[in-house]
Amino acid sequence: MTIKHLFGATALSFFLTTSAFAESATLDLVEPIAEYKIYVSEKLEKLVEDTTAFTAAVKAGDVAKAKALFAPTRLSYEAIEPIAELFSDLDVAIDSRADDYEKAEADPEFPGFHRIEYGLWEKNSTAELGPVADKLLADVTELSKRINDLTFPPEKVVGGAAVLMEEVAATKISGEEDRYSHTDLWDFRGNFDGAYKIVELVRPLIEKKEGAFLKTVDANFAKVDTILAKYKEGDGYVTYEKLTEDDRKVLSTAVNTLAEDLSTLRGKLGLD
Repeated sequence: MTIKHLFGATALSFFLTTSAFAESATLDLVEPIAEYKIYVSEKLEKLVEDTTAFTAAVKAGDVAKAKALFAPTRLSYEAIEPIAELFSDLDVAIDSRADDYEKAEADPEFPGFHRIEYGLWEKNSTAELGPVADKLLADVTELSKRINDLTFPPEKVVGGAAVLMEEVAATKISGEEDRYSHTDLWDFRGNFDGAYKIVELVRPLIEKKEGAFLKTVDANFAKVDTILAKYKEGDGYVTYEKLTEDDRKVLSTAVNTLAEDLSTLRGKLGLD
């Protein structure tokens, strides 16, 4: 049985059993939310595959290969960040920053992608990263397994797109997330793609009544895409420190505008 058939067969009964769905969403949202769950599952399959290769390079002591795989491996995770609230324990294990720990980078509890990133770029070494790599792969694999039984409240999915754009504009834009590798533009790409997927899935429900709104949203996504395209380099992006403060302000302004648009999407779908 394919993933799509599995989720399609259970979507209606699954969502009708959740109080959030029963209280604040319509039956029209069953299909787009089920389709979004398929999208997330496919992203997680890719994440497990890529993380397997990434952690293998780390454990083999191949610093150059691990560095090359770091940003593209994270793309799939960044694309599902609109719903990170739904698996907050694993989000901490996979994607937390050194700031979240008492001893920062020196704290033995500092895990996940960013602990490995610190070792690769600040130490130019994979020393002591083997156990961290093993734990990262285990956590990513657990997330992929858990997603099958995870409830996707429509208001969390739709609202998550706006919250993520607000986070990009307010904090990620500073370069705080990928502070060692400066691969932030890759993360932004994943974040924007994930948010746009949500808009695309709910579009048919509001396009007749909210055509002008959707036109504005599309234009603002296109503006962000145009800005990102300026920094393309090969199959990826230039490192983030190459952007000037003015460059970052232009990007931040565009993302803020997009976040403001998306903050009204829940209401337009009757989810407030």
